[in-house]
Amino acid sequence: MKKLLLAAAIGAMAAMPFVAQAQQKDSVIIGMRLEPAPGLDPTVASAAAISQVTHYNVFEGLTRIDKGGAVGPMLAKSWTISEDALTYQFDLVEGVKFHDGSDFTASDVRFVFERNAGDESKNKEKAIFNGIETIETPDDHTVVVTLKAPNGLFLFKLALAASVMVDPASVETNATNPVGTGPYKFVKWTKGDSVELEKFAGHRNAANVQIKTVKFRFINDATAQVNALLAGDLDYMPSLSAPELFKQFQNNPKFTALQGTTEGETILAMNNKGDVLSDIRVRKALMHAIDREALILGAVDGYGTPIGTHFAPHNPAYIDLTAQSSYDPDKARALLKEAGYGDGLELSFALPPPSYARRGGEIIAAMLAEVGVTAKIENVEWAKWLEDTFRGKRYDLTIISHVEPMDIGRIYSDPNYYIQYDSQEFRDIFAKFESATTDADKTKFLQQAQRKIADDAPVGFLFELAKLGVAQKGLTGMWPSWPSFINEVAALRWN
Repeated sequence: MKKLLLAAAIGAMAAMPFVAQAQQKDSVIIGMRLEPAPGLDPTVASAAAISQVTHYNVFEGLTRIDKGGAVGPMLAKSWTISEDALTYQFDLVEGVKFHDGSDFTASDVRFVFERNAGDESKNKEKAIFNGIETIETPDDHTVVVTLKAPNGLFLFKLALAASVMVDPASVETNATNPVGTGPYKFVKWTKGDSVELEKFAGHRNAANVQIKTVKFRFINDATAQVNALLAGDLDYMPSLSAPELFKQFQNNPKFTALQGTTEGETILAMNNKGDVLSDIRVRKALMHAIDREALILGAVDGYGTPIGTHFAPHNPAYIDLTAQSSYDPDKARALLKEAGYGDGLELSFALPPPSYARRGGEIIAAMLAEVGVTAKIENVEWAKWLEDTFRGKRYDLTIISHVEPMDIGRIYSDPNYYIQYDSQEFRDIFAKFESATTDADKTKFLQQAQRKIADDAPVGFLFELAKLGVAQKGLTGMWPSWPSFINEVAALRWN
């Protein structure tokens, strides 16, 4: 009789759904290399680590960038643009609440835009808000913005972390106790260790959010990141610090390895107003001396995407122009001889701390030596690089990765920027992009801009930094690439 009862009990257990036998996991621990600084408010500080914790999680903007780099609705459910591309009417999502229970309305949008443009503003995108002529709020869910001049990046810039909506009542304390409209609300910041968030029950999409709690842990050491993943102490590391440590996860069935790109265009920056590098033949010669594939292998363990212009490969408007500066040492020597440097050339080479710069610089110096160019390497710390290279423009060559989304206009339109590229033709092209009203025209002018700088070679375009993410098997919804520094926790699911 006992055997029959035991058999019946076992049979009943076997018939139970799996979900009833094991509770579904509803938390996640995410690793980060850097701790947010100086606080958690992206509207007053621009550090990428702030965005990685708060953007799309605690804070939301009127628009959003998806994982493919396209702009879509967020707190604005729709918008219309006037024929002259000056007036934007935003229709806001109704029923949105801040974490403190107050309603999100058109008056909050006006407050944020005016605050970001104010004299005391430290907002990274202040120029966008200074470009606004008027803001009207005819009702609680409608905002009409008129620009002083057309700006093709307006909707894109509104999707960045610096443009998120904040509660007027909490602006003074958002650095330490952030209050937004996002699917997660702030719980605790343990300095030097972690930031904890929990699901916001009042969010409009709360029913579709599976992860109830999230902890962002700060682990700077690359080996410690790997050990935490292997031990199960981390569920997800969006971007490993050391590319050479990624391989061990690619064929490990316990993990999901995600290889994508970032917005980090890595360039051999050149001083375009230097005595030597003002000559386009010399600049092109340097690029023809560099084997991008060998450089990527040596500098970032093969994890990088070759680029021939300053644009992210995951962007829909990207065009591959690497052939224009292909590896051709004989052509490099011929160009140098034509420019009057057939007997050799010596250039200074400042290398900042990141490993891609230090490792890459050694490799590039060896390649340049093969065509008769001596690159005198000086390893410098960030403070000296910023003072002498970036601000002082006292350099010939340097390596740096520009990680801001869609920064092609800012970098190549300003003749006083540290590379000192001065092209009225490029500025005219970008002005046409900014005044374009259709996606087709915007793409056309962005591609013209890419071709222009590929033709002029103001810098050497090397590779796009890779995003090498690792997650425990079963976690889904991670972004393979980073068109912006976003870890969208609400998109994560445990299978």
